[in-house]
Amino acid sequence: MTSQPAPGERFASFSQFYPYYIHEHSNRTCRRIHVVGSGLVIGALALGLTVSAWWFLAMPLVGYGFAWTGHFFFEKNRPATFKYPLWSLMGDWRMFFETVSGRRKF
Repeated sequence: MTSQPAPGERFASFSQFYPYYIHEHSNRTCRRIHVVGSGLVIGALALGLTVSAWWFLAMPLVGYGFAWTGHFFFEKNRPATFKYPLWSLMGDWRMFFETVSGRRKF
């Protein structure tokens, strides 16, 4: 199991954080929901650029909505976003691209 830093301490780098992030996404359904949500964020971005800027508002709602659903109902843990917002976002996209490129199981 990949552990968190000691109480009061934080991860020193994204490379230290990412194994913890992946461990927090051990549940396959949670990972799948994340990947689908990230794909929909890309779709909302495309629609925002081509159809209406209102689609940009859907991006965080869809992305976080799917991710947090995965955590609260399937993974049963607290999303890393609450403590590590930037690194969690980076982890979401790294996991997404690893999955769609076939380097991580869907």
